[in-house]
Amino acid sequence: MGPQEIYLGPDDAKVFFLKMKGDYHRYLAEFLTGAPRQEAADSTLSSFKAAQTIYLLTTVLETLPRISLWKSWGLRNPIRLGVTLNFSVFYFEILNSYDKACPLARQAFDEVIGDLDTLGEESYKDSTLVMQLLRDNLTLWNTDLRKNSAGNELSAADRLSNTRTSH
Repeated sequence: MGPQEIYLGPDDAKVFFLKMKGDYHRYLAEFLTGAPRQEAADSTLSSFKAAQTIYLLTTVLETLPRISLWKSWGLRNPIRLGVTLNFSVFYFEILNSYDKACPLARQAFDEVIGDLDTLGEESYKDSTLVMQLLRDNLTLWNTDLRKNSAGNELSAADRLSNTRTSH
């Protein structure tokens, strides 16, 4: 068993590295163009989806029936919440898919906020940080949507500089 598996567990370690891979390719997609950008976006999407799949499969085996996606993920581990944060940023910034980014971030935020008092001190600190980033992004994205509706579009550079991702 490797050092990450001791502290995180094997599934958490896999998800952590899939998150890192997804983040790396998302960062590439921010400045690439054409086919290379599409390849980076495709790799990002597959990495984040693979991370979600690991936790969904683990959850099905551990707790049947699932109450909800986010509670079943057991967000006592902030890595899982960080995947959701960065996946929602990918949808918004790279795929320009507000209709996927906001519901993903909103559902995670709404369902986890009630469980924060059950977390240990370290998980609480890390989870509340990610929750703050989710809330900040939702506020920013809703403001952007209203501005776009009014014809005051922000440039892609402005959107990227305002959107926040996890550490």
